[in-house]
Amino acid sequence: MTTRIRTWILIAGLTALFISLGALVGGAQGLVLFLFIAVIFNFAMFWFSDRLALRMSGAKPVTEEEAPQLYADVRELVEKAGLPFPRLYLIPSEQPNAFATGRSPKKSAVAVTQGLLQHLPREQVRGVLAHELSHVKNRDVLVVTVAAMIGAAIAAIANFLQFSFLFGGDDDDNPLGFIGVLAAILIAPIAAMLLQLAVSRQREYLADATAAKLLGEGRPLAEALGTLERGTQAIPMQVNPATEALFIANPLSGRGRSLFSTHPPIPVRIEKLRRLDAKAGIHY
Repeated sequence: MTTRIRTWILIAGLTALFISLGALVGGAQGLVLFLFIAVIFNFAMFWFSDRLALRMSGAKPVTEEEAPQLYADVRELVEKAGLPFPRLYLIPSEQPNAFATGRSPKKSAVAVTQGLLQHLPREQVRGVLAHELSHVKNRDVLVVTVAAMIGAAIAAIANFLQFSFLFGGDDDDNPLGFIGVLAAILIAPIAAMLLQLAVSRQREYLADATAAKLLGEGRPLAEALGTLERGTQAIPMQVNPATEALFIANPLSGRGRSLFSTHPPIPVRIEKLRRLDAKAGIHY
């Protein structure tokens, strides 16, 4: 319940920030305009965020004939979790990684990279799948997807205003407008990122714990996370930064331990999983 409350606070904060940009830059008219856009944007993201995330990552539908082990493992896990079978997608990348999206368990989708299926042992793949299905079970997929898209919109507006500020020529004499533009360019993207971080890291920990419960132990996921950390550092992956938070491991190499990373440090996640196993009497 606490995690769900935090995710809705995140959405409210991001939406408020989005609307505030309009008020700072355009006054009352800007406030009304951006409020209208925010309502339309959130409505559109509710229905189309999963399609956008899949398209932006280059994911393609994969059939059971093409990936029989993947289907078998997902079928086993969803039966244990009491979830409907999700749509499965394959991302044409050698980097081992995966993400889940969708506005509800009935509309969920899980996307895995070719590298995940090729480079990880099946037990570790099951650990990753359990993590992604845990996001679906915990019903935080929609909120994170929407948050990622709103964050991308804020960043896009900041980039547009930066371009206008540098090359747009004709500013009015309203100092609030000038301050608003500077705030949008310098502060808004950082604030949006911090709001995403407030929930993103906690939901990863929660999904790890839920996956360990689903698997009966945390070891397969812990070992998979270690492999993913090495894989993301060794094999670059071109992804839209807006979808970065969706993946189980940060797909942008070199940023996994950054203070501003959307993901908690993998060594910390592994240690938490080991502690869960130790409490259950499982040692390795």
